[in-house]
Amino acid sequence: MYKRQSKDLAKIIKQSPKNDIYNQSSGWVGTTNFGLRKPDFVIIHHTAENSCDQTLKTFTTPASQVSAHYVICKDGSVHHMLNDYLRAWQAGISSWGNDKDVNSSSIGIELDNNGYDTFPAAQINSLLTVLATLKKSYNIPTANFIGHEDIAPTRKRDPNVHFPWQLLAQNGYGFWYDDTTTISVPDNFNNLQALRIIGYSVKDSAATIEAFKRHFEMQDSSRVLTDADKKILYDLMMKYE
Repeated sequence: MYKRQSKDLAKIIKQSPKNDIYNQSSGWVGTTNFGLRKPDFVIIHHTAENSCDQTLKTFTTPASQVSAHYVICKDGSVHHMLNDYLRAWQAGISSWGNDKDVNSSSIGIELDNNGYDTFPAAQINSLLTVLATLKKSYNIPTANFIGHEDIAPTRKRDPNVHFPWQLLAQNGYGFWYDDTTTISVPDNFNNLQALRIIGYSVKDSAATIEAFKRHFEMQDSSRVLTDADKKILYDLMMKYE
């Protein structure tokens, strides 16, 4: 089925525009300067299923209408499911900054995890290896390694609270905050504007604050920002500006 669908897409690419699209006195001239899409983000998920085999079955069943580029099992084995230049169906209705079609600009990585378990060392080590390859191959900015919850805070909560975002940031995949002891937040600091600068949608500000606090492992799960939280947000905003 994968090969057949790839051939169908290749046929579409080879087609010239229909005659009614351009002026008959000019005509179709195929440019020599083009390429496939370039992924600019990596979105990390947990599968919310109970095994890699179950996930692989889901992603190879047409009726599911979901997919990802990579699936990484708990034992560290990596399944590459779709060419990085093609568009997987993993982000859904989401946004990051001005990007409203994250599927078209991202690579999706699914980690075998039911949504509650911790992530074994073998799995995280394989993830770091994959991320290193992707960052080098496509020159993906450090800031653009994010989670599904970050791009869809009203719908998603993955990867779960056990995911080691700080470890990823230490390896160059995403940002983390520094010691905020000496940070003084300006009186006119705008929390929502800072979240927007980082990339978050603030249409549902409460959900966004919760997603932000989960990502950066803040101590309470409330949907309000404490003074300590604001220091972290301010420090992160300065890294994105």
